Amino acid sequence: MISALNRLVDLVEEHLTEEFDVTGLARAVGTTEYHLRRMFSSLAGMPLSEYVRRRRMTVAAADVVRGEDDLLSIAVRHGYGSAEAFGRAFRAVHGANPGDVRRDGGPLRTQPQLRFRLTVEGSIPMDTRIVDRPAFRLVGHAARVPLIHQGINPHIQQHITALPSEAHLRLKALGDTEPGGLLQVCDDLDPDGTEGSELTYLHAVAVSRDTPAPDDLDTIEVPAGMWAVFRTAGPHPQALQKTWAATATEWFPSNPWRLRPGPSIVAILERADDFSTATCELWLPVEPM
Repeated sequence: MISALNRLVDLVEEHLTEEFDVTGLARAVGTTEYHLRRMFSSLAGMPLSEYVRRRRMTVAAADVVRGEDDLLSIAVRHGYGSAEAFGRAFRAVHGANPGDVRRDGGPLRTQPQLRFRLTVEGSIPMDTRIVDRPAFRLVGHAARVPLIHQGINPHIQQHITALPSEAHLRLKALGDTEPGGLLQVCDDLDPDGTEGSELTYLHAVAVSRDTPAPDDLDTIEVPAGMWAVFRTAGPHPQALQKTWAATATEWFPSNPWRLRPGPSIVAILERADDFSTATCELWLPVEPM
């Protein structure tokens, strides 16, 4: 995976002024667009599209400062159809208009070319198992919420708190397959993992494909496939979020599996009364590399 990401960075540089074809680049490095975007954003700390924009504007800034061509010619050369679109992208990266930078020589914010390396830090081995599951359903109460990387997501918390206690008991009675218990499900997640982007959150249980779902509940149909299941324990949600991040930085680069599209699922196995600590299982849909 580290080699594939570095090849991706090289391909970005080779095609920096061309239309950006993520699917073609993913195929060129032997993986899928979905997995490539998720791994890149997790390891680089920014979406792939943002990195491409920053690199384009870093190279374009040199043309602007040199002053040999008009701004429209520079915009077209770097993949923009108008000076206005180029100016918006330029301001987003450098914080100044191209014309001002041409006159003053700055300010300029350079995005260096990335290079990924795997660093062994002696971390605690990850408690993981691979599960092959037949198709099943996730049934529960859904809401659209923004993605928050660190700490408790207040939008999710508000959604769960608003449900009456009878709703939780009803869901528990419906669940009849693994993952067991009440589940925290995230679906329709932006592959880039951009903070603030919307996702579907489902407070749910898992039922077998043949179990009828009540009409008043939201349903996600989950196809048959492989799952990587990571067990976490400790302060909640910090331990869970730390493990989630480590799947990208440690587990996927070291194992012959990649993410496939599908919901991510958190099963709460045990928890303190105030939810300050918990033992959880994080279920991620995977496929062989």
